[in-house]
Amino acid sequence: MSEIEGWFAGRLPDEWFEGAPEVTVDREEIIVVGTLAAPKVDGDEAAARAAEAGRIKRWREDTRGERMRIADEAQHKFGGKVAWGAQCGDTREVFTNLAVPVMTRLRQPERRVLDTLVDAGVARSRSEALAWCVRLVGQHEDDWIGRLRDAVAAVHDVRDEGPAA
Repeated sequence: MSEIEGWFAGRLPDEWFEGAPEVTVDREEIIVVGTLAAPKVDGDEAAARAAEAGRIKRWREDTRGERMRIADEAQHKFGGKVAWGAQCGDTREVFTNLAVPVMTRLRQPERRVLDTLVDAGVARSRSEALAWCVRLVGQHEDDWIGRLRDAVAAVHDVRDEGPAA
Protein backbone atom coordinates (compact mmCIF):
# COMPACT_ATOMS: atom_id res chain seq x y z
CA MET A 1 0.00 0.00 0.00
CA SER A 2 1.40 3.39 -0.97
CA GLU A 3 1.55 6.39 1.34
CA ILE A 4 -1.36 8.01 -0.52
CA GLU A 5 -3.53 4.86 -0.29
CA GLY A 6 -2.73 4.58 3.41
CA TRP A 7 -3.54 8.23 4.02
CA PHE A 8 -6.96 7.90 2.39
CA ALA A 9 -7.67 4.59 4.17
CA GLY A 10 -7.00 6.32 7.49
CA ARG A 11 -8.54 9.71 6.68
CA LEU A 12 -11.91 8.68 5.26
CA PRO A 13 -14.85 8.04 7.61
CA ASP A 14 -15.28 4.30 8.26
CA GLU A 15 -18.99 4.39 7.44
CA TRP A 16 -18.47 5.64 3.88
CA PHE A 17 -17.26 2.43 2.22
CA GLU A 18 -17.14 -1.31 2.61
CA GLY A 19 -13.39 -1.73 3.11
CA ALA A 20 -10.55 0.48 1.96
CA PRO A 21 -11.11 2.59 -1.16
CA GLU A 22 -9.37 1.91 -4.48
CA VAL A 23 -6.85 4.74 -4.97
CA THR A 24 -5.31 5.33 -8.40
CA VAL A 25 -2.56 7.92 -8.82
CA ASP A 26 -0.85 9.42 -11.85
CA ARG A 27 1.14 12.62 -12.40
CA GLU A 28 -1.90 14.93 -12.35
CA GLU A 29 -4.67 13.24 -10.41
CA ILE A 30 -5.66 10.99 -7.52
CA ILE A 31 -8.87 9.02 -8.06
CA VAL A 32 -10.55 7.56 -4.97
CA VAL A 33 -13.31 4.99 -5.57
CA GLY A 34 -15.06 3.29 -2.69
CA THR A 35 -17.49 0.40 -2.59
CA LEU A 36 -20.96 1.14 -1.27
CA ALA A 37 -23.31 -1.48 0.14
CA ALA A 38 -25.60 -2.67 -2.64
CA PRO A 39 -29.30 -2.06 -2.02
CA LYS A 40 -31.60 -5.07 -1.73
CA VAL A 41 -33.98 -4.90 -4.68
CA ASP A 42 -36.67 -7.30 -5.80
CA GLY A 43 -37.05 -7.21 -9.54
CA ASP A 44 -35.08 -7.43 -12.72
CA GLU A 45 -31.56 -6.30 -13.51
CA ALA A 46 -32.75 -2.87 -14.68
CA ALA A 47 -34.29 -2.25 -11.24
CA ALA A 48 -31.05 -3.32 -9.55
CA ARG A 49 -28.94 -0.99 -11.74
CA ALA A 50 -31.35 1.89 -11.05
CA ALA A 51 -31.14 1.26 -7.29
CA GLU A 52 -27.32 1.15 -7.45
CA ALA A 53 -27.21 4.43 -9.42
CA GLY A 54 -29.55 5.98 -6.86
CA ARG A 55 -27.36 4.80 -3.97
CA ILE A 56 -24.28 6.34 -5.64
CA LYS A 57 -26.12 9.63 -6.28
CA ARG A 58 -27.29 9.80 -2.65
CA TRP A 59 -23.76 9.11 -1.35
CA ARG A 60 -22.32 11.76 -3.68
CA GLU A 61 -24.77 14.41 -2.48
CA ASP A 62 -24.58 13.48 1.21
CA THR A 63 -20.77 13.52 1.37
CA ARG A 64 -19.99 16.44 -0.97
CA GLY A 65 -18.82 18.93 1.67
CA GLU A 66 -16.63 16.47 3.56
CA ARG A 67 -15.19 15.04 0.34
CA MET A 68 -14.18 18.53 -0.82
CA ARG A 69 -12.44 19.24 2.52
CA ILE A 70 -10.56 15.94 2.33
CA ALA A 71 -9.66 16.60 -1.33
CA ASP A 72 -8.22 20.01 -0.38
CA GLU A 73 -6.10 18.38 2.34
CA ALA A 74 -4.87 15.70 -0.06
CA GLN A 75 -4.08 18.20 -2.80
CA HIS A 76 -2.04 20.27 -0.36
CA LYS A 77 -0.25 17.16 0.98
CA PHE A 78 0.33 15.23 -2.28
CA GLY A 79 0.05 17.86 -5.03
CA GLY A 80 -2.54 16.17 -7.24
CA LYS A 81 -6.18 16.99 -7.87
CA VAL A 82 -8.59 14.49 -6.29
CA ALA A 83 -11.53 12.91 -8.11
CA TRP A 84 -14.06 10.75 -6.32
CA GLY A 85 -16.10 7.78 -7.36
CA ALA A 86 -18.22 4.97 -6.05
CA GLN A 87 -18.88 1.34 -6.92
CA CYS A 88 -22.23 -0.16 -5.95
CA GLY A 89 -22.97 -3.66 -7.18
CA ASP A 90 -22.23 -3.65 -10.92
CA THR A 91 -22.51 0.15 -11.21
CA ARG A 92 -19.38 2.29 -11.09
CA GLU A 93 -19.20 6.06 -11.43
CA VAL A 94 -16.28 8.48 -11.16
CA PHE A 95 -17.20 12.13 -10.64
CA THR A 96 -15.55 15.10 -12.37
CA ASN A 97 -12.15 13.62 -13.09
CA LEU A 98 -9.60 15.41 -15.27
CA ALA A 99 -9.24 15.11 -19.02
CA VAL A 100 -5.60 16.09 -19.53
CA PRO A 101 -4.26 17.01 -22.98
CA VAL A 102 -1.35 14.86 -24.11
CA MET A 103 0.87 16.01 -26.95
CA THR A 104 2.08 13.43 -29.42
CA ARG A 105 3.63 13.26 -32.86
CA LEU A 106 2.22 10.72 -35.25
CA ARG A 107 3.40 9.68 -38.67
CA GLN A 108 0.98 9.26 -41.54
CA PRO A 109 0.14 5.56 -40.95
CA GLU A 110 -0.94 6.32 -37.35
CA ARG A 111 -2.85 9.43 -38.44
CA ARG A 112 -4.67 7.36 -41.07
CA VAL A 113 -5.83 4.95 -38.36
CA LEU A 114 -7.26 7.85 -36.37
CA ASP A 115 -8.83 9.41 -39.47
CA THR A 116 -10.49 6.08 -40.36
CA LEU A 117 -12.06 5.94 -36.91
CA VAL A 118 -13.32 9.51 -37.35
CA ASP A 119 -14.60 8.87 -40.91
CA ALA A 120 -16.42 5.73 -39.72
CA GLY A 121 -18.14 7.63 -36.91
CA VAL A 122 -16.40 5.67 -34.15
CA ALA A 123 -14.93 8.95 -32.88
CA ARG A 124 -15.71 12.62 -33.46
CA SER A 125 -12.10 13.78 -33.61
CA ARG A 126 -8.53 12.52 -33.78
CA SER A 127 -8.23 13.23 -30.06
CA GLU A 128 -11.28 11.12 -29.25
CA ALA A 129 -10.05 8.37 -31.62
CA LEU A 130 -6.68 8.26 -29.86
CA ALA A 131 -8.39 8.05 -26.45
CA TRP A 132 -10.56 5.20 -27.81
CA CYS A 133 -7.43 3.33 -28.97
CA VAL A 134 -5.74 3.78 -25.60
CA ARG A 135 -8.83 2.48 -23.74
CA LEU A 136 -9.01 -0.51 -26.09
CA VAL A 137 -5.36 -1.42 -25.52
CA GLY A 138 -5.83 -0.97 -21.78
CA GLN A 139 -8.81 -3.35 -21.77
CA HIS A 140 -7.19 -6.05 -23.89
CA GLU A 141 -3.71 -5.86 -22.45
CA ASP A 142 -4.62 -5.29 -18.79
CA ASP A 143 -2.42 -8.08 -17.41
CA TRP A 144 0.57 -6.98 -19.46
CA ILE A 145 0.11 -3.29 -18.52
CA GLY A 146 -0.14 -4.31 -14.84
CA ARG A 147 3.09 -6.30 -15.01
CA LEU A 148 4.77 -3.38 -16.77
CA ARG A 149 3.62 -0.97 -14.03
CA ASP A 150 4.94 -3.36 -11.37
CA ALA A 151 8.30 -3.53 -13.16
CA VAL A 152 8.52 0.28 -13.34
CA ALA A 153 7.70 0.52 -9.62
CA ALA A 154 10.46 -2.01 -8.85
CA VAL A 155 12.96 0.06 -10.86
CA HIS A 156 11.98 3.17 -8.87
CA ASP A 157 12.38 1.25 -5.58
CA VAL A 158 15.85 0.00 -6.54
CA ARG A 159 16.90 3.46 -7.71
CA ASP A 160 15.69 4.99 -4.41
CA GLU A 161 17.77 2.46 -2.45
CA GLY A 162 20.91 3.40 -4.38
CA PRO A 163 23.60 5.88 -3.38
CA ALA A 164 22.64 9.56 -3.11
CA ALA A 165 23.88 11.68 -5.99
